[in-house]
Order: sequence, then C-alpha cells, then structure tokens
Amino acid sequence: MSLEGAENILVQSSNVDLGDMFPEYAKTNIRQVAAKYFGHMIMASVHVSRDGITYRCTVNIQMGALKMMSGEAKDKDLYTAFRSALQKTAKQLRRSKRELREDKAARTDKDMLLREGTQTRIRDEEDFQAAAE
Repeated sequence: MSLEGAENILVQSSNVDLGDMFPEYAKTNIRQVAAKYFGHMIMASVHVSRDGITYRCTVNIQMGALKMMSGEAKDKDLYTAFRSALQKTAKQLRRSKRELREDKAARTDKDMLLREGTQTRIRDEEDFQAAAE
C-alpha cells in the first residue's frame, strides 16, 4: 500500500511504556484509515497518557488541505482506547469526504419552479411597461 505521508506518523507517550508492538499497530491502522478516505496524509500523531487506571489516547490526522481531525478516548485497555479514538477520527474524515463529494442528485422539480417563477415575473414586468406606454 503506497500512501503519501505514511512516514509522518508519530506515536508517543508521556508516562506510559508503549512497548514494541503498539507503535507498529497504531501506524498500520492509521495508514489503513488514511488510505480508505483520502490517501494524501500530511501527518498523524498518537499520544497516550495515563489517567488513574485508564489510558487516555488522542489521535490527530491531517489529510491534504483539510483541517486537523482529532479523536480522544479513555479505556482500561490501551488498544481499545486507541481503536475508539481512531474510530472518532475516521468518522470525521468520512463526513468530510461525504461533504466534498458532488454526486448528489439535482432537484429538477425545484429548478423548474424557480425558472417558471422568474419567467412569470419578467412577463409581468413587460406587460406593466407596455401598459404604461
């Protein structure tokens, strides 16, 4: 899978030992989400911290010219917290992609009503001007 910006993924923690597997797991999942929605990832970061007995995970993804998408989740399991935060970020990307698509059907009935309304107004104005002369 070739993805631009895939090397710009930062996985860090302030006070939690992430081990060797979690950073690779996080990078792989972020690459999959980025490839699915836009494919041109500028940068991504994952930050993990500890809140008592729970992990707080924040995922930030910058795609193309879009604003930074961010998701945060807490859970007792580190991997579950990461997946929840990534799902929140993926939902934002999905909604942005849907908003940018232009495959919405045109409302021909509304367009016809607007055209008829302007033509009627033009005819009324022409009749008014002719009667005034």
